[in-house]
Amino acid sequence: MLNNQTAALLRTMKLPAMAAEFLRQMETPAMNALDFDERVGMMTDAEWYSRKNSHIQKLTKSANLRFSSACFADIDYRPARKLERAYIARLSDFAWVKESRNIILTGATGTGKTWLACAFGQEACRMGLHAAFYRVNRLINEMAAATEAGALDKFLLKLKKCDLLILDDWGLMTLAPIESRFLLEVFEDRYGERSSIISAQIPVARWHDLFEDSTIADAVLDRVVNNSYRLELHGPSLRATADKNPEKCAPCGAQSQNTYSLSDEDQNTYSLSDESRAGEYSERSGARDIRIDQENGEHDA
Repeated sequence: MLNNQTAALLRTMKLPAMAAEFLRQMETPAMNALDFDERVGMMTDAEWYSRKNSHIQKLTKSANLRFSSACFADIDYRPARKLERAYIARLSDFAWVKESRNIILTGATGTGKTWLACAFGQEACRMGLHAAFYRVNRLINEMAAATEAGALDKFLLKLKKCDLLILDDWGLMTLAPIESRFLLEVFEDRYGERSSIISAQIPVARWHDLFEDSTIADAVLDRVVNNSYRLELHGPSLRATADKNPEKCAPCGAQSQNTYSLSDEDQNTYSLSDESRAGEYSERSGARDIRIDQENGEHDA
């Protein structure tokens, strides 16, 4: 009876995992062989890990990731994909978040951009970072609604508090001046303070053409491109492959029994093109690009 009262008091003090571990120890005769400090340590560990897991679950839920189960352990590193494990490992320490840098993922539809972005988001949550996932058009719609409600500043503050903002489907539509200003507000708040991941089908060199207002385009790209790591994904659509062999396929970017190789196009450095305006961004850029040689498969970061 006394043990139950002790457990009830622990739960009242909001220590449910410690209470459960206390009762488990009381019901396990073998625990009598352990010292008092060892048993207290086990109860403390139980409570700590329970709270940590609960915090991660809350962060993951609030992040609203498109693929909530995506993780680095499931990334497909087969030679045909030519995705270098060491390069991802360098990014997986999230030092780039501490440096307030960005990651840009580009490639054709279905090559696993969103999945890989969500893997970074999931790992960020596991590290205790606040992440948020938005499709660009929905983000713009929410900002427009917040403006009409007179709550845009509050919404921007919410975005600014996110350690990692993931923007998916960048460049699916031309951006009107008001929409461009929305994005400028977002990146102005985050520049030098927070990190973002952007996934897009359109190469970085063509991003300037997405904006109807060239002045705002310069301002946005200057804050996004110049401090970014960039990865370009190649290969056929994994969704199309999954439709043909659903029992053998994992989500885009995850390990599965399917293989795909890099396309024959755009095998040069994953940097901005020689176009005059894009060249200006490339010269100022601190981005780290990967060079893939199709013949020998070597990468230069």
